[in-house]
Amino acid sequence: MGAITGIERMNGTTARAILLSGTWPWYVAGPAIGLFVPALLIVGNALFGVSSSLRHMCASVFPAKIEYFRYDWKKAGLWNLLFVFGILIGGFLASHYGGPHNVAISDATKVDLAKLGIHDFSGLAPRELFHWSALLSFKGFVLIVVGGFLVGFGTAYAGGCTSGHAISGLADFQLASLIAVVGFFAGGLIATHFILPRLL
Repeated sequence: MGAITGIERMNGTTARAILLSGTWPWYVAGPAIGLFVPALLIVGNALFGVSSSLRHMCASVFPAKIEYFRYDWKKAGLWNLLFVFGILIGGFLASHYGGPHNVAISDATKVDLAKLGIHDFSGLAPRELFHWSALLSFKGFVLIVVGGFLVGFGTAYAGGCTSGHAISGLADFQLASLIAVVGFFAGGLIATHFILPRLL
């Protein structure tokens, strides 16, 4: 009887470990993300995204006399700021108390990346590309600084990021979000097949 209880306890511990640090299957994670937008509509907030939080932070801390930052940020973005704060807390907890941080990459993808000079798959991002020392190289500067600027400029110019347009905007049947999502995928394909092979 004691052995059976021990197995049941181990299985419960294993289930909790998978829930907190393992990879959730698509049929659990997908509906959870998809049902997030209806939940926002129920509580009266149809906006979901991260990129606008930087504007809300600037408006709350130092709006100065810049018209772009002079609005009621508490009404427009308090929920988004809390959401971003939750992301930071979740990231900290996952990095310090979660399981292994290796990203599940197929062997075929590893072979393709190795041809581009990327061999370190021990973390969330390749250290050959995303490391402080990489800033001193041309490709590192382009990927981190130029790429970061384009991402920031693009989200401001497009009025949202990938999560905002692809999840919230498409669920709200916004044509601008559909155009943006098509642009995201087209840009990803162009970068993968044409830009990165030449840059790396």
